[in-house]
Amino acid sequence: MYQQEQKLRKQGFQMVAGVDEAGRGPLAGPVVAAAVLFDANYKNRLIQDSKTLTALQREHLFVEIKHSAISYAVGIITASKIDEIGILNATKLAMRQAVLKLDPRPDFVVTDATALNIMDIPQMAIVKGDSKIFSVAAASIIAKVTRDHLMMGYDKKYPGYQFAQHMGYGTEIHLKAIQEKGASPIHRKSFAPFTN
Repeated sequence: MYQQEQKLRKQGFQMVAGVDEAGRGPLAGPVVAAAVLFDANYKNRLIQDSKTLTALQREHLFVEIKHSAISYAVGIITASKIDEIGILNATKLAMRQAVLKLDPRPDFVVTDATALNIMDIPQMAIVKGDSKIFSVAAASIIAKVTRDHLMMGYDKKYPGYQFAQHMGYGTEIHLKAIQEKGASPIHRKSFAPFTN
């Protein structure tokens, strides 16, 4: 998991940031991207793709990554903005926001699958990067936990949709709630079932 970053450092890139997002597929809530920058010597075998971890493991690693990273940042794009510009553009915008908030600024960016155009920073998009690249895996954890926390807050703000249970994904419970209650302010109106 460290090989690609080590290779980039041998090419002279010392500040290699990993970037990933959470929340492209849900019917509700924001898309959240995270960017993480580690010291070249930092390693942690527990950090892996957020999808392979339990919620408790993610919470522990969320704290560990924030404590151990040189820098980390998130970008958050709302459901209404997603409706306005589309999910792909919203994802790229969130990723770009996260990268540009990093301090120090990275000299290379590795993303999970989605290619970015971030000013003059060289970059590489790797399919399944969250399971292959250490800093991208770390970013996947930061993005997922940040988004889960937001959805738990929305669960209290908009009761009856069970957002804390499904995080906005199109589960049977969620679809039933939409049918009964209609859309909440955080639903993506450009997504089915709202477009049917």
